[in-house]
Amino acid sequence: MNVHIIDVDSGNIRSLQNAIHSLGYQVVLVRNLDEAAALEDAEKVLLPGVGNFGHFMDQVHLKQLADPIKKYINSGRPIMGICVGLQALFEGSVESPTSQGLAILKGTVDRFSSTTKSVPHIGWNGVKVSLPTRLYSIDPTEKYYFVHTYARLVSEADVEKEFPGWDYALGRYEDETFIAALAKDNLFFTQFHPEKSGRAGLNVIDAFLSGNRTDGVAVDNSLSTGLTKRVIACLDVRTNDQGDIVVTKGDQYDVRDKGDKGSVRNLGKPVEVAEKYYQQGADEVTFLNITSFRNSPIQDLPMLEILRVASKSVFVPFTIGGGIRDTYDPATDRMVPALEVAHLYFRSGADKVSIGSDAVDSAEKFYRDGSDGSSPIETISKAYGAQAVVVSVDPKRVYVSKPSETRHHTFKTQFPGPNGEEYVWYQCTTKGGREDRDLGAYELAQAVEKLGAGELLLNCIDKDGTNSGFDLELVRDIKSAVRIPVIASSGAGKPEHFYEVFENTTTDAALGAGMFHRDEYTVGQVKEYLSSRGLVVR
Repeated sequence: MNVHIIDVDSGNIRSLQNAIHSLGYQVVLVRNLDEAAALEDAEKVLLPGVGNFGHFMDQVHLKQLADPIKKYINSGRPIMGICVGLQALFEGSVESPTSQGLAILKGTVDRFSSTTKSVPHIGWNGVKVSLPTRLYSIDPTEKYYFVHTYARLVSEADVEKEFPGWDYALGRYEDETFIAALAKDNLFFTQFHPEKSGRAGLNVIDAFLSGNRTDGVAVDNSLSTGLTKRVIACLDVRTNDQGDIVVTKGDQYDVRDKGDKGSVRNLGKPVEVAEKYYQQGADEVTFLNITSFRNSPIQDLPMLEILRVASKSVFVPFTIGGGIRDTYDPATDRMVPALEVAHLYFRSGADKVSIGSDAVDSAEKFYRDGSDGSSPIETISKAYGAQAVVVSVDPKRVYVSKPSETRHHTFKTQFPGPNGEEYVWYQCTTKGGREDRDLGAYELAQAVEKLGAGELLLNCIDKDGTNSGFDLELVRDIKSAVRIPVIASSGAGKPEHFYEVFENTTTDAALGAGMFHRDEYTVGQVKEYLSSRGLVVR
């Protein structure tokens, strides 16, 4: 059977295609009015969307696909919407007040409150299902991957009045309850991403495609009250001296072995390593391209092929960093804007892009001149949503005797400096830690949040490669600066370090690299340890 996907260039379609292929089906993309003619004979249709509601719906209307979609729905044949594809059911969204939804259901999509929690809502969350469950194998004992700032917020007591006749799943993000899935007759929509929810998500897609709406599951009707502790595996990727693309790791960003030859450390092939971590239970996989392959034509960037291949067998979210900037393409002799570069990565299987050195440039410009909407952070988040943009921060500790010695944000440290200095600030660096900048990490975090970043990857040069644990003081300080999620990175050497950072800070996720690459510990062992200490993991 052919499965038709409505494709309006809204995020990562490839992972959904690969998920469907892995289940034994073929995919036909519907990208414009001419191709919509195929919907006349379609058996199953998917409506996926990522990021900005306005961008998604404006493209649907611009490509004249709204009427063909509604005609298909009215025919009674099955359709499944994902993420913004669910939000499109409603009349509109506060995210984009002038953009019209499909208005299958009344009401609008609202924004999560960020007064007590990190927004966007990113990670693996449980759900509560209506009884009897008729939700295509959605299992309330499993966790599913959500990444969104906006949702259809509801009261659990009133949900059946608001959605009479609908089967539903509810998610809860701390103090707010939202629609996680809806099903009625031929309609099925999920706020979570089943194609990024591992085997549990593939089961949902398979049940929809096979028409098995009543596939029963053991029902635990307790509503999950929070995200799991997210454990991320990070792969530093570059070419070695022989021209092979390898996963590598070093101390303070020095990836060469000590000695006369100083060869680049080869810790495995990127796709094989990513597959290993997926099988071990990694909640996300991050590729950081630490050389950017700067001489490659845009269409032949090696990371694009790595993503294409890895996304065929790894069904959790991918983040890609390195080279997400305005780039000169020698093949076409033109400057390619960062948005177009990001688009290539999204179409190849990435869910988020990570911006490093260019984020420092953007923050400095923001403090100097304000925002003009042209930075990579702004252009990408406007099209794909804040949750698609991660800013990678590479700070290092600078000691001062008193706050008045610097114009940067400081705090009193529990670990005084070499001359007894009691205060520190964290200096931003660029180019893999090789260049210092006159900008504090605290100020950078606040600037990029205002520019539209949805998540921070918080490294620490002082901790990188030390296996001594995360810099808890740095994590606490940056968490106090922003409301967007923060990923703690640098320093993890054993499972206890993950427990320390989750227990002693409010970090939203924690990332490991070398300890996994060297097979000292597996991702599964880290999660088993966290679970044994009472933390909730997937």
